[in-house]
Amino acid sequence: MSDLGDDLTGCADLLRRGDPDRFRAAMAAPVAARRVLFPVYAFNVEVSRAPWLTQESIIAEMRLQWWRDALDEIAQGGKVRRHEVVTPLAEVLDAEGAALLDALIVSRQWDIYRDPFEDEAHLTRYLEHTSGNLMLAAARALGQADAAVVMDAGYATGVAGWLRAIPALEEAGRIPLLDGRPEGIRALAQDGLRRLAAARARRNDISAQARPALLASWQAEGVLRHAFAQPQLVPDGGLEPSPIRSSLGLMARSVTGRW
Repeated sequence: MSDLGDDLTGCADLLRRGDPDRFRAAMAAPVAARRVLFPVYAFNVEVSRAPWLTQESIIAEMRLQWWRDALDEIAQGGKVRRHEVVTPLAEVLDAEGAALLDALIVSRQWDIYRDPFEDEAHLTRYLEHTSGNLMLAAARALGQADAAVVMDAGYATGVAGWLRAIPALEEAGRIPLLDGRPEGIRALAQDGLRRLAAARARRNDISAQARPALLASWQAEGVLRHAFAQPQLVPDGGLEPSPIRSSLGLMARSVTGRW
């Protein structure tokens, strides 16, 4: 038990350094929920940064394969490799949760290369399988949750995060948008807002136990509305939320449960 406690502390620290927004969302969740959120989100930190740690695509592929192998061990339900993130992750994931995160890794292979998205469906699938699957895996591990509702919220969260990341992605030589004109950015933001509204219209389909997983969407609406109103700010990184307003918004959602 002490090893698991140390692992969870390690996951929390990894999350704090690698994904401050999800760390804040996890810290706003009930203490019991953090046992799930810390390892799931720490897994995402490790996987999302793997393609960026090397210029060698084969090494990046090998890093992602290591995590796919770890998830396969979890899905099989047998002995799982000892690792600060994998060990506590195995405590909270079932086979379906492991499959969701495996699909996340497959989509992350796009990050290794410099090819543009093939079409709108490809970009949508990438955002659903990364941000959406992450949120769904966390929600399922916590309690009952309608998959379609979580996927809508996860997609909207993914769009918001993607638009915030545009400057860094372009600087790294990636082509993150199908249409980088203001019209294209506005359309993407509008799609995110539409799906976030659809998810919130069905809040009651998410159990109280699973709701902490959706706290990660707390900044999505503000970012998406900002991008829709002023798409010209996206290339310059002008979508960063106000720290004070962001903190107050997270606090309100944590207290009310109305993500």
